Amino acid sequence: MKEHSKILLFDIETFPTLGYFWSHPWETSIISIKEDWYMLSFAYKWLGEKTVHVCSLPDFKTYKKDKKDDKELCKMLWKLLDEAEVICGHNALSFDCKKANARFIAHEFLTPKPYKIIDTKIEAKKYFNFTSNKLDDLGQYLNLGKKIQTGGFDLWKKCSEGDEQAWQLMEKYNRQDVILLEKIYMKMQGWMTTHPNMNLINDTTDGCPNCGSKDLHKRGFATTRVAKFQRWQCQKCGAWSRSPLKGGIVR
Repeated sequence: MKEHSKILLFDIETFPTLGYFWSHPWETSIISIKEDWYMLSFAYKWLGEKTVHVCSLPDFKTYKKDKKDDKELCKMLWKLLDEAEVICGHNALSFDCKKANARFIAHEFLTPKPYKIIDTKIEAKKYFNFTSNKLDDLGQYLNLGKKIQTGGFDLWKKCSEGDEQAWQLMEKYNRQDVILLEKIYMKMQGWMTTHPNMNLINDTTDGCPNCGSKDLHKRGFATTRVAKFQRWQCQKCGAWSRSPLKGGIVR
C-alpha cells in the first residue's frame, strides 16, 4: 500500500428525499415519502496528495441495472474511512459523517475503525466571527476560491435520470468542494487548539502537533500553577505548542 497522510479530506453528494406536502412548497411537513435519499458521489484526497479522486454511481457495474443502488459506492467510502486516522470535512459532523453512517447501517456494514473528526465549519464558528460559515462564502472571504455553480436542483435531477453531462458536472462540483475544503483547512490549521496531535498519530515527539512540521521556534515559556514549559511556534502553520523543559513530546 502506498504511504500517504493519515488525514482524509472528503465530501459527499446525495440525492434529496422526494415526498408529498400540503399547499405551500416552503412548508417542511411531508405527508408521505415517495423516494428516500441515497448517495450520488463522494470526492476525497489524502492531505498532501496532489490528486482529488471522485467516485460516483456510474463508476460501478450495478449502475446499469439500478441507477439508485449506492451499495458499492458506500463500500468504497467505508474502506477509506476505515483506513483514516483523521477525517476532515465541512459540516462533516452534522451531514457527511451521519449521512454516510446511515447508508452504512442500511447496507449492514460494520462500523469503520474509530477516527478523529476535524469539521472546518465548527472550527470556523469556534475561532472566528465570519458573516457566513458556508464553504463557498469562506472560500471567497479568505480569497481561496469558490464553489462551482451547478444551476440548482436540475443537476441532481438529471443525474438521477442518467444524464452523462450532468454526471460530469456533478463530479467536477464535488471535486472542487474538496479542493476548497483543503485550502480552508490549511488556512485555519494553526488556529485549532483542539487539533488531533499529529505527534501521537505519527509516532514522533518533536514536530508541530497540528501539522507535523519540524520547523519550530522557541517563543518563551508557558506556566501553570504547578509547572513550567518551553513554548514553541510552528513556522509552517503558526500553531503554538509546548514541551516539558527536560524534554518530552511537543503538545
